[in-house]
This record gives sequence, structure tokens and C-alpha cells, in this order.
Amino acid sequence: MLEGKLNNLPEEAGVYLMKDAQGRIIYVGKAVNLKNRVRSYFASRHADSPRTRALVKNIHELEYILTDNEIEALILESNLIKEHKPKYNVRLTDDKNYPYLRVSVQETFPRLEVVRSRKKDGARYFGPYTDAGALNETLRLIKKIFPLRSCKQTVFAGRNKPCLNHHINRCAAPCCGGISPEEYRKMVDEVLLFLEGRRDGLVKTLKARMEKAAEELEFEKAAALRDQLQAVEKVVARQKIVSGRAADLDVINYARSISLACVEVFFVREGKLLGRDHFFLEGARESGSGEILSSFIKQYYSEAGHIPAEVLLPHPAEDKEVLEAWLTKKRGGRVRLLIPKLGEKSALVEMAGKNALESLQLEVSRRAVRDGLSREALAQLAQYFGLPGEPRRIECFDVSHLQGTETVASMVVFENGRPSPSQYRRFRIGNVEGPDDFAGLAEAIGRRFLNAAGGDEKFKQLPDLVVVDGGKGQLSAARHAMDRVGYSRIAVVGLAKENEWVYVEGSPDPLILPRNSQGLYLLQRIRDEAHRFAVSYHRLLRGKRSLSSVLDEVPGIGPKRKAALLRHYGMSLKKLLDATEEELAKVEGINKETARQVWEYFHPPAAEETSRRPEAPQGAKE
Repeated sequence: MLEGKLNNLPEEAGVYLMKDAQGRIIYVGKAVNLKNRVRSYFASRHADSPRTRALVKNIHELEYILTDNEIEALILESNLIKEHKPKYNVRLTDDKNYPYLRVSVQETFPRLEVVRSRKKDGARYFGPYTDAGALNETLRLIKKIFPLRSCKQTVFAGRNKPCLNHHINRCAAPCCGGISPEEYRKMVDEVLLFLEGRRDGLVKTLKARMEKAAEELEFEKAAALRDQLQAVEKVVARQKIVSGRAADLDVINYARSISLACVEVFFVREGKLLGRDHFFLEGARESGSGEILSSFIKQYYSEAGHIPAEVLLPHPAEDKEVLEAWLTKKRGGRVRLLIPKLGEKSALVEMAGKNALESLQLEVSRRAVRDGLSREALAQLAQYFGLPGEPRRIECFDVSHLQGTETVASMVVFENGRPSPSQYRRFRIGNVEGPDDFAGLAEAIGRRFLNAAGGDEKFKQLPDLVVVDGGKGQLSAARHAMDRVGYSRIAVVGLAKENEWVYVEGSPDPLILPRNSQGLYLLQRIRDEAHRFAVSYHRLLRGKRSLSSVLDEVPGIGPKRKAALLRHYGMSLKKLLDATEEELAKVEGINKETARQVWEYFHPPAAEETSRRPEAPQGAKE
């Protein structure tokens, strides 16, 4: 079957996906000629690479996606690597968790916030940031210098008093007419200059505005601009000048250990070193420098908020011309990947390499300590519970509900002492009446192991140990559920919150573990993670049900219009309550008359408001 696919591959540009016997994607690559590129993996001249030999040995299935050109293939390859994290690709670790600063420039009065992902919503994003300290310092400085609003409101109807932030000079109070949209937009433009690193330009802008205000005898405004100017000048004075010309560039270098690579990025704006960040890459054990640099550039700049005209590298990256063409298209101006040999640029690359080595050594040491503690914890659990070996895979279950309504259960997975979020599962409990934690737990665990017995790939891997949040009752419910479907051989324990006592099978008394035990710490982490995951799912369902049920009562809203409103407002009652008639009328399928009916239902006359207007429930997803 695989041989047949190899013979019939097209000689066109595209992306290829290699899968193992379980159907998991283990490698994603791109090619200008799919047939030549994919067949090269099976040629004898490539057999010298241990990584290629291991990859080819595990290929059981092959798929490909055609693209119009190599740049499109590059973009698709980057997205697929980010989504699937294939075993044999060089990939950023935990990149989905890196925060960004988001400026909602599409709003009349934009605000600044920290978010965990980029969306195509018209906002400006800066980052990603791996250094939380640097992110918080940037946020603190901006809030101190520029009084942007921080509230989440999208409309300000009915507000006549500003919030506390205005009284402490941290908000210009646009909600109460304290600043015009034009003046507010000028301030936002200055924030963007600050975040882009163009702080010399910002100094000139603030100085010109201050002098103009003084000439027009607006002394209070001039004094406020003077304070902003002084704060920005202090930041500029602390920045190190690293280039004799006002250059904008990123400097990239890396260091590597046996299985990990650390990439350091210096951000130089207007000739000054604005900041730096580092990222870790996995899967780089046998990769060359060109592949490491190319993989990082694709994954980093696919999400980066700013791309400079020059990127300095220590060595040539693979597919240099394609990368330059892609970056140029994204930036809207020419981008060059340069390898400096002499002068200040070469010194910058060398300095980035030294910082990468230091960051790598610290991370390797940290991981060694963490892995040592994990091994100690697993060994202790095996000893405490009389297990035949260390519990490499532990699953923990918890139940959440509100007085018996919207009952849900969670399953979290820890492998080798570390969480594995991609394997978390959640269950909506439908066969339990009232607040019955035991029955809810039994249903979730029973379904988990029934799915395993039925061959469901998502539940194929079995745990070495099952943990339930609770005491004797929860332990008994879990044990009976597992026995009924033929998994009595798997050990199960309960961890009760009140005293942190562990309940084990065959003993009427709890097992009291040492308070400083690494095994107990690990059980607590797993239990707390299961609780968090269950509660977050329960709140999500409550938020959905609340808006959905309220819309059933609105005149003129049938199933189709209800579905359209739920899609548009993300099932958030608060967002719908804050919407204007005009915003409601923009929802697909909602005309002006229906928008008016919806708005009037949620905004009745004052005499009726307390009896008709629903409250956004606590826990509703916003």
C-alpha cells in the first residue's frame, strides 16, 4: 500500500504527512516536488542518518496536500507542525502557552490586555513573550505612562461616573466623555510606537505635542505630556546602543544539548537593544544548524507581531530564498536573512549565542532536578501502594455540578510525573439524578474503560494507577465501575481533601503519607488539576445553558435566530446584554425589527427592570 502511494506521488509542490501504525502524524514536511522529496527518504544514500532510519521504520501511512507554490507549502507545513507536534520534527516547546500583548485597535477606544493566542480580529499583537517578568514590566510601564482603559466594556451607555482607575490617573475615562475619540486614538498610536520599539520617534511626538499644548495655554495637558515624556526618556536612556545606524533587526543564535536546543532572539529597534527572549526546541537531536534555524524561523515568525527588515543568523538557514519570500510577503516589505562575518552585527550574533548557551544550561539543570523529583515521587507511590512498578501513567477523575445540575466529570493524565494535556478527557454525565458524586464518578470511569475495551484510540492507553478525588465512597464507586468492565487489575486510590489522607483498597483506615513526601505532592497536583479541569467544563456548560434558555423566552426568536445569536456572542449572556440595537442587527439572520425586540426585552423600562432582566450567572463563560 505504501509502495503504491510512493509510485503515484505527484511532481508538484505540497506538504506530506507521515503516520505510524496508530495513525499518529510523526513527521510533516514540504516539497517543491513531492515525488522526488518523499522517495528520497527511502533511498539508500539517506540510510546513514539514525533519525531518518527511525522515521522510515515507523512510517505505515502517507498523506499529502497539494499547494500552488512552495511558499504556501511552507505556511501549511508550519501550521501542521504547530497543531500536531510530530515526534520527528524540530518544534517549539509549549508555544501555545506563550502570552501576547493585544491592542484592540479596531475599537473606538482600544484597550491593552494579555492574551494567550492570536486571532484574526483586526487587533495588533506583540510578542510572543516567554519571559513573564519582561511582559509584566512592559505592561506596568505602559499603564504608568499612558492612561488607557482596562475595562472590558464595548459600549458606555448610561455611565456618568468614572471608575477608580481614573481617580488614580490610570484611565482617561472615555466612558464618561473624559477624552475625545481623536485624542484617545493619538494616545493609542503612541502606545503602538512604544511597543514597536520606536521610542525615539515617540519622544519626538510627545515633545511636539507638549510644546503645542503650552503654546495654546493648555498647561494641565502640557504638564501631563511632560510627565509622559520624562517616563519614556528614562526607558530610552536605559537601552543599550548596539548599532551606529538607526537599524531595525532581529538577531538569532542558538545553543544545543543532546536533545534540546535553545534559540535566543535579540530585538534591536532604531539601533538600540530593546529586549531579548529565548525559546526551546525539541526534536533537534540529529538536526543540522540549517534545519534548526529554518524550523524556528517558520514557527516563530508565523505568530510574531513584528517582522524587521533584517534578521541576523549565525549560519545559513535551509530554504533561505523561500523563507525570505514568505517573510517579505508577511511584512509587506523586503526581508533579508543575513549571516554577518565582521563588525557590530557579527558581535551581536555572538552575544546572542552566549545568552542562548546560558539559558540552555539553566534549563537543562532545571529539568534534571524536576525529572529527579518525578522519579522519586513515582518510586514512593509504587512503594506506598504496593505496585509492581512505578506508575508511569496516572489518571485522575473528579466530578463537578451545581446542586445536581449540569453534572460533568474530568479525566486528567500525568505521564512520568508530568501533565499530558492533550490526553485529558471530559464527560457530560447524563444518567445521574441529583447531586450524586458517587454515581457520577462511576459513570465517567465506566465509560472511560468501556471505550478502552471497545478499541477507541483515544482511550487505548491504560493507566498504571487511577486516582479519584474523594474518600471511601468515591474509591468504592470507582472500583466497582472498573471491575464491571474487566479492569480489576488496575490499582485505584482516593485522595480526600480534608486531611489529605489516601484511601487504598483492602484497608478500613486511611494511609497517611509524610507531609514532605514527593509522592504526596504529586498526588495533590494531579487531584488539583482534575478539579480545575472539571470545574472549567462545568462553568462552560452553565454559561451555555443560561444564554440558551433565556433566548427561548425572547419574542420573535426561533431556533434559527437563537442559533445565530449563540454563535455570534460565543454563548455569553454578558456580551449580549452589552450589545446595542445596531450591533444586534449586524448578526446574520437578525433584522432591525428583531434586533429592537431583543434589545427591548433585555432593557425594559426602569419599573420592570428588576423583574424581567436576567442576571449573568456566576461562572458563565465570558
